[in-house]
Amino acid sequence: MKNILKNKWFRFALATAIYVLWFVVWMRNGWMLLGLPVIFDLCVTGYINRYALDWHRRARAKSGVYRVAAEWVEAVVFAAVVASVIHIFVFQMFTIPTPSMEKSLLVGDYLYVSKLAYGPKIPNTPLSFPLAHNTMPFSKTGAKSYSEVIRRPYKRLAGPGRVERDDVVVFNFPAGDTVLLENLGVTYYDVVREYVTRYGAKEGRARLAGDYTIVARPVDKRENFVKRCVALPGDSIRVADARLYVNGVVQKEIPGLQQVYYMTTSEPFSGRTLTAMGIARADIQHNPQTGEYVMPLTAANLEKMRGMDNVLTVERYQRGGGLEIFPNAPGFGWTENDFGPIWIPARGETVVLTVDNLPLYERIIDVYEGNDLRVERDGNGGGTIYINGVVATSYTFEMDYYWMMGDNRQNSADSRFWGFVPEDHVVGKASFVWLSLDAERGWFDGKIRWSRMFRRIK
Repeated sequence: MKNILKNKWFRFALATAIYVLWFVVWMRNGWMLLGLPVIFDLCVTGYINRYALDWHRRARAKSGVYRVAAEWVEAVVFAAVVASVIHIFVFQMFTIPTPSMEKSLLVGDYLYVSKLAYGPKIPNTPLSFPLAHNTMPFSKTGAKSYSEVIRRPYKRLAGPGRVERDDVVVFNFPAGDTVLLENLGVTYYDVVREYVTRYGAKEGRARLAGDYTIVARPVDKRENFVKRCVALPGDSIRVADARLYVNGVVQKEIPGLQQVYYMTTSEPFSGRTLTAMGIARADIQHNPQTGEYVMPLTAANLEKMRGMDNVLTVERYQRGGGLEIFPNAPGFGWTENDFGPIWIPARGETVVLTVDNLPLYERIIDVYEGNDLRVERDGNGGGTIYINGVVATSYTFEMDYYWMMGDNRQNSADSRFWGFVPEDHVVGKASFVWLSLDAERGWFDGKIRWSRMFRRIK
């Protein structure tokens, strides 16, 4: 057996099989066959070993400084390569920064995100600083961590499964293609609408460009979001009185799903009461002068609140609608609690296009699928739609799309506000929580949520 393992032809056959299956078959890239001569030389002929590596070995033997420097460089390069391969092809870690998924996921949860679940996505911008997302580590100026000299089209490798309804999915934020570096906590398009409404289209955009540094980002470098996939390509959804219906059927019960409620009280809640109910202080709005509260509650906590003597009234809280609700255009009148119906586009399906329904699909046609979309208005409320210079009365979708919503329904910036998630934005499936830290507690006061460690995400 030892002789077989030492045989150069056996090593070449084994290395070739692994290389071809991984980089040629799985990645579906015939150009990677050009790497086979290198493998042949490393395993059989050894020219690289004799003429390049021999010089390196002699230099290591002669100079202690060179040897130490080489050891450090080799260790760093090896670690970076291994970590990058795992990050691209296997999994990545993700931290929950906001309460949009409570109580399913909590702020401070550290997630294992499987990229194998749906098949790993090949980076659009392969030239980047290892393991950095879109800015350099410790950069205060937002310096890019990637180069766009090489930009690759969307390609996803084969995986054992596809996105399923009610999966918790990590994805690149679709509306994050443009950002304001000085205020990354807002969505660029929301700010544009605000400026245009206040100053007019031309002056508003000019003022925005003067107030902020505006940067465009490729798909794989947009911020990562985590939400629950509530609807798949081809599904139809609507939200009625804050209840979600998918294909006419109410969404199945999700443990810990929350709604936000407005309450008036005769006396304030104690901190111990709210902590016992698992309500984070950061999620509570309280006016001590009027005794009013606004906070998210699960169905179980809602019943407890209604049974308390100091609670006078309880009403579901609702934010306004208008242009902040998808499709961010006049004439729809939807709100986050009463939304739709809306159909989720699927690859190969065709939709009839009109000036009235175009706002639902214009970002797909123009931005996600890269067409030249133009509308000539006729002054009577109608108009003619042009796609790539040709009059269009219908459109056939090139990708699948998904509808994502947070489990903390009135405290979630999700598809109700910015629309569909294209398949090329899907990063992976949130599989389990491997660490959970409570920001409101100290290290010796229960900061680590031990009960959530290695908890499977449902």
